[in-house]
Order: sequence, then C-alpha cells, then structure tokens
Amino acid sequence: MNLKALQCLDPDLRAALLAQIRDLWTHSSTALEGNTLTLGETKFVIEEGLTVSGKPLKDHQEVMGHVRAIELIYQGLGETVTESHLFELHRAVQSTIVTDIYKPYGAWKLEPNGTYAVTEEGRQTFIEYASPEDVPALMTEWLAELNRLAGEQLSETDAVDAYARLHLGFVHVHPFWDGNGRLARLLSNIPVLRSGHLPLVIEVRDRKEYIDILARYELASGQLTAKTGVWPAEAEEAPFRAFCQRSYQATRDLVKQASDQQAKRNRRRHNGGDAQ
Repeated sequence: MNLKALQCLDPDLRAALLAQIRDLWTHSSTALEGNTLTLGETKFVIEEGLTVSGKPLKDHQEVMGHVRAIELIYQGLGETVTESHLFELHRAVQSTIVTDIYKPYGAWKLEPNGTYAVTEEGRQTFIEYASPEDVPALMTEWLAELNRLAGEQLSETDAVDAYARLHLGFVHVHPFWDGNGRLARLLSNIPVLRSGHLPLVIEVRDRKEYIDILARYELASGQLTAKTGVWPAEAEEAPFRAFCQRSYQATRDLVKQASDQQAKRNRRRHNGGDAQ
C-alpha cells in the first residue's frame, strides 16, 4: 500500500500505526452496532486470538470478521470493485451464522427493511430503505461511483468528501439484511486509501450525532428507487460531509503521534552522529 503517512516512518512505527488504525477502526465500527468489547479488549482479541471472560462470543466473532474484512479491502485496492467483492465482504462481517433463507449471506436482501427514527420536531417516523427489487440497479450505480472516485487522485479533504457521499448512498440503499453500517464504513474508505490516505474512523462517542445526521438525510431524500437513483438530494449531503471532516481528526491524531515518535528518533540519530 502506498500510503503517504507511512512513507517517512521506520518499519516498526509503520506497522504500529497500521495496527492502531486497524484496532480503532474495528472497535469503533463494531461498537457503533452494539459490540461491548472495549478498545483494549478489541486489541487483545485481535493480537492474542483469545476471548475476554464474560463477553459474548458474537462480539469476538464480529471483531475477527471485521479484521478479515479490512484485510480484504487492503488486498483488493488495486482492483475494480465488483458485486462479488461486496458479497465476499458481507460474508466476512456476518460472522454469526443465521440459518434463514430470507437472510442470505453474500447476496442482496430479499425482504424490505427500514429503521425507526425521531425527527427534530420530536415526531416518530419510519425510514424505509430501498425495496429488494430496486437494489440491483441502485447498487450498480453505487459501484460505478465508488470505482470512479477510487480512480481519482484525491486530496485529503476531497477523499473524506468522497467517503461521505459513498457512505450516505450505501446506508440509504441498505442492500443487505444486516451488516450495512460496517460495510459502508469499510467500502467508503476505498477512495481514501487509493489516494494514499489512512482510513476515516467514526468513533463510538459520536454515535448519536452520526445516527441523527444519517436519519435527517434519509428523511429528506425519501425512499430510494431505481428511478430516483442513489443520490436524489445532493444538497442534503453537506452536514454529513462536515461530520466526516471532523471525524477524520482521530486518524490525523494517530499519524501525528507516529510522526512525533519518528522525529524523536531522527533527532537522536542526528545527535549521535554529531558525537562520533
């Protein structure tokens, strides 16, 4: 991977930064969906391959499934993303087997789905995601946009904006029966990574703001169909783009820590060289 933040780091600092990103990405994305493992416990499970006493088995499986999905994202960075790639990633994140023919693994949803929300005025409402029959056409459009953005060399700001657009589109279609949030947060990082930037991570402490912004966008856009397309209300994307730009600070902070550590080493090497 040709990631800009890694280029000036020693190999061990490079590996440590990638591990930090992996652990934070996995912890945050699974915790947003209700996983109870802490960041420290997530690191332990990934590195040691052991379970944490008293924590559900499914939480451990979700963590390991997300790590596998990250590996698949990295491995496929040089390729055009296809429907098959999405299905493979879905099988990775859906680590708990559900034997229900209406809840397929590695295939589009077969039944309608939606979510309950409360508007800013305090009104209870239901957000209806795209109908199963419209998903193939909508996801063809979404994949075309993903591959277009992944083919461009984007600045950090533009890469985060691309992430926001793809994320909004994916979760509003909601093409799978489960795992849509985790997949959106994985797949939307492909243009970010392809442009040489480290991935964006949405931290669990921002969960309510994250959910509220998505709900407002989805209510403003209405239910998606093959006729509306994936992004029928581009003017409504701005709040989520701003949220993602703020969220990227977590990645910047990790990069700064690694850069500061490298700078200390470089100064020690320089001073040692002067003394000889």
